[in-house]
Amino acid sequence: MDKITMAEGPLTAEELQKLDAYWRAALYLCVGMIYLKGNPLLTEPLAFDDIKKRLLGHWGSDSGQAFTWIHLNRLIKKYDLNMIFISGPGHGAPASLANAYLEGTYSEVYPDISEDREGLRKFFKQFSFPGGIGSHCTPETPGSIHEGGELGYSLSHAFGAAFDNPDLIVAVMVGDGEAETGPLAASWNSNKFLNPVRDGAVLPILHLNGYKIANPTVMGRMSPKQLESLFIGYGYKPYFVEGSEPEAVHRTMAQTLDTVIAEIKEIQRKARTGELAQFPEWPVIILRTPKGWRGPEEIAGHKIEDFWRAHQVPFDVGENPANLKLLEDWLRSYKPEELFDKNGRLIQELKDLAPAGLRRMSANPVANGGLLRKPLRLPDFRDYAVEVAAPGVKLAENTYTLGTFLRDAMRNNMTSFRIFCPDEMASNRLTAIYEVTKKTWLETIRPEDADGGELSPDGRVMELLSEHTLEGWLEGYLLSGRHGVFASYEAFIHVIDSMFNQHAKWLAKCREVPWRAAVASLNILVTSTVWRQDHNGFSHQDPGFLDVVTNKSPDVTRIYLPPDANCLLSVMDHSLRSTDYINVIVADKKPHLQYLNMDEAIKHCSKGIGIWDWASNDQGSDPDVVIACAGDVATMEALAATSLLREHFAGIKIRFVNVVDLFKLMPQSEHPHGLSDRDFNSLFTPDKPVVFNFHGYPWLIHKLTYRRSNQKNIHVRGYKEQGNINTPLELAMLNQTDRFNLAIDVIDRVPRLQTAGAHVKEWLKDQIIENTNYAYENGIDKPEITGWKWPYESGAGIK
Repeated sequence: MDKITMAEGPLTAEELQKLDAYWRAALYLCVGMIYLKGNPLLTEPLAFDDIKKRLLGHWGSDSGQAFTWIHLNRLIKKYDLNMIFISGPGHGAPASLANAYLEGTYSEVYPDISEDREGLRKFFKQFSFPGGIGSHCTPETPGSIHEGGELGYSLSHAFGAAFDNPDLIVAVMVGDGEAETGPLAASWNSNKFLNPVRDGAVLPILHLNGYKIANPTVMGRMSPKQLESLFIGYGYKPYFVEGSEPEAVHRTMAQTLDTVIAEIKEIQRKARTGELAQFPEWPVIILRTPKGWRGPEEIAGHKIEDFWRAHQVPFDVGENPANLKLLEDWLRSYKPEELFDKNGRLIQELKDLAPAGLRRMSANPVANGGLLRKPLRLPDFRDYAVEVAAPGVKLAENTYTLGTFLRDAMRNNMTSFRIFCPDEMASNRLTAIYEVTKKTWLETIRPEDADGGELSPDGRVMELLSEHTLEGWLEGYLLSGRHGVFASYEAFIHVIDSMFNQHAKWLAKCREVPWRAAVASLNILVTSTVWRQDHNGFSHQDPGFLDVVTNKSPDVTRIYLPPDANCLLSVMDHSLRSTDYINVIVADKKPHLQYLNMDEAIKHCSKGIGIWDWASNDQGSDPDVVIACAGDVATMEALAATSLLREHFAGIKIRFVNVVDLFKLMPQSEHPHGLSDRDFNSLFTPDKPVVFNFHGYPWLIHKLTYRRSNQKNIHVRGYKEQGNINTPLELAMLNQTDRFNLAIDVIDRVPRLQTAGAHVKEWLKDQIIENTNYAYENGIDKPEITGWKWPYESGAGIK
């Protein structure tokens, strides 16, 4: 790159010299982490025994990230800023780790990694080494709320942390490889949702070093004019810092950062004094520096610096003396003897450059949000109960009922609780929340928006048609100490499958890091479910997110399928009070039959699974069959099947089991919520047939119960990828989760009904044909289907 010129700006010659020395110290640590397991200060000539046998890690983005961190430290000290740093580039941990060590935070949380020669040796050896730490900014990294194990989420995490944190500035380094991902591209629009009156600020720093793992980057090859136009179009004010000559780039960066901090403060001042009348142009810095800056320029005739070969480990050492000398020359180029004293501690004049105490980005409590988390002030969920005089008679919209509870939860927590939903709040019947807050919107609001638009700069409902961005916002919000709920259509919650995976891994690892304080659970409300997507058709029918959830650590995952509104209220209250979990709650938005009064619902949800005595008639005897269910529609059809069987077979003994907590089906040894084998057999019997009607894909139940002694007798019905524009019953019949097919399953599996039930079985088959034909002719289900209610009094015969 060409050398650029710049006036001295805010840096004196002495400040420049010290900043560069601190940067060299950080770079020395970055290289040492990748290569060294011994001789950490090069007090002896480098030997092969000092080198790790297996070299892992990424060098390419470290120099630019370390450079930026050090310049941000200057700002923090100069202006007493509350700031955290989010590292976006993949495997970019060395820069963050190096700075956490230089600032002393690392040794504070890990006393065995001390600020001396032996501590430095351990610090180097543990990196990307068995029994050590990974090359991402994992939960073990002080100051991190973003691992970067998967690219695309750094910017959305940054905005999530800034919401409702008015004095916080989140500096986020966005890698130019990361910038090519869909989630990152969508998250540039987050600036339209950041309210400078009540929120903090996000300072995006797009790091263009030109290459990803083995290719150029798209933005790295864009011209300054194209980049400027792009970011102006996004609503930002772009600033460019470009070059390869350290002194010039130091001066440009210092002046640019002083300028953008002044602009951020002025935007906030005007907004908070009522002078800001329009959507602000937040600054963004576009930092273009060489890949692997200040590393080897060339090896064996191959270009390294400013090329993709600098991305990971620039060269191996093995038993090659020339490469060993090359590594030693590289390390010595940073002049470690000028940076560390004879005991291995950073010299005091450099140590003084870092902020102190909690102002250090590696020690900021926002990046360990559990330290700041306060429990929600929740209303008593019992006050929102649906009255249930008799089971299976009254209809109510479960999610609308939940919305009234969430409305008042929001009212009580107007600075620490938000709802995240991709343009579906009204569709998901959660509109009661709009009685206390609207949708966040800082762009133009037109007069017609007053008619149901529900838009306001002060809104606390976050709606953007990007599940990735919403999930990222919520994760950043939770990890910095707040609370929230993400509501989405069931078929499209799959969009965030991998984000869920990453957050689950983060939480699981946090359990092993004693200094990480507990954060609020990630609560995902899955609604507009498969069985009521008859109008949207096949594309909207997919309950498979539950399968993804069951693959993650049982220490952090929970799945709830409340059958009615009172159970949903109980489950949500529990979830909002919990910490360090991912709670997935499945509840449809349409009107559903109500089964349990509030006291019954609380008991049922507390157990997570149980026999419904009012739907069973096996009291005091062994059942002929166990009919089990999980999910609201699955429960109704299972009850309807039970009713049909009791109507046609007077002597049949049925035990009805409903499952709210899906992990109850697993053995106790495999999930903390799992039932013991004794309790499982008590419910499902050791040897009787079980017909299980499940909300999701049927094989998931087999996966959860595969070790149970009665597994061979468990027959599961669930979604089988059959569907289109169907009526609700027709959709159920296509997948054999309807009342008629379930009753046939029981006849086929209860030995004494296999012959005696032949006539009823034929009648049930006729019902399937008749109801299918009716749907095709009329476009709706029969009135006796849509108006079906439980026809029994508790423990009594048919009405």
